[in-house]
Amino acid sequence: MTRRILLLSVSAGAGHVRAADALEATIGALAADGLDVEARHLDVMDFVPSSFRRIYADFYLGLITHYPRLWGMLYRITDDARPEAVTQRMRRTIERLNTRRLRAAISDFAPDAIVCTHFLPAEMLMRQIRKGRVNAPVYLQVTDFDLHRMWVIPGMTGYFAANPEIAHRMRAVGLPPERVHVTGIPVMPAFAQAHDRRALREELGIDPDRPAYLVMGGGAGVGALDELADTLLTGGGDFQLVVLAGRNTDMLGRLRTLASTRHAGRLFPQGFTRQVERLMACCDLAITKPGGLTTSECLAVGLPMIVNAPIPGQEERNADYLLEQGAAWKAIDAVALAWRIHEFQAHPARLAAMAASARAIGRPHAARDVVDTVLALLDSR
Repeated sequence: MTRRILLLSVSAGAGHVRAADALEATIGALAADGLDVEARHLDVMDFVPSSFRRIYADFYLGLITHYPRLWGMLYRITDDARPEAVTQRMRRTIERLNTRRLRAAISDFAPDAIVCTHFLPAEMLMRQIRKGRVNAPVYLQVTDFDLHRMWVIPGMTGYFAANPEIAHRMRAVGLPPERVHVTGIPVMPAFAQAHDRRALREELGIDPDRPAYLVMGGGAGVGALDELADTLLTGGGDFQLVVLAGRNTDMLGRLRTLASTRHAGRLFPQGFTRQVERLMACCDLAITKPGGLTTSECLAVGLPMIVNAPIPGQEERNADYLLEQGAAWKAIDAVALAWRIHEFQAHPARLAAMAASARAIGRPHAARDVVDTVLALLDSR
């Protein structure tokens, strides 16, 4: 009998969706190998009224983009709020009233197990579990190296933590220890594959004998990447930059112009790609914002990082973790970034040590560990 696993994400930021995508790809690979299992991935925002979506997802994205300090304050306030507080009960009621279509979609799929990569569907299902309307086991995957109170949802069959410290924090707030699993944050199976760096570089036209650094601007290519690339490449040093502009076609055009006019053979602009693991595999360093999924992908391939512009709240906590583990340095601005790159040029052993630290804490098989845990419970029932 086919085991049906439902994956629920929320497109408030790309990370929650990418984690569910990784689980879906892992289950798909198992099915292709003959295992009788099926996955369906639903984005909660596809099943709510447009007014709720604007408030929940669009407002969040606008807030972290234009008013990051305000978001940081809200992050701390909500982390301190008790679950039984009036404001929290009102929030859960509003969420529940706006997710009726989602409950119908869940019922239609009739899953044997559910994995949530965002707390919103888990909160909704918590009430359904209490009322006996959901009998399938429900799991919650935390997608940052932090544990915000909103992720502390009782009644789940299991909780997947990014690292042992987050698992400890889960147990410390009262979640049953036997239900807490340290798996890491799910990344696509491709990040677990070995690559021939020299062959990849030759394929992309990158000099295989000079350091190459990957600059990641996020899925929308946010930031003046062309100005940053020009500043770094004119600041001295014998290195190359691979700059990922995402879906920002205007930025990609400016980067290509810059590459052809000022930095031929040293600047390699890239547009949107579904094979970012190949770019990571051919580079020595990533310059990136410290999102939970992006940093997990870097760690999975052993790529050290310079993290910059963390969103107050979860990304600051992610940055703290990476710095504590020796897998990253932090740059507060372009001047600090240029200095750090100069340091790596002058002392390559430092970068090698950071790469070793990244490999040590990377969890390229996190998605498979999550799926194996879910399937093991289904097999034991």
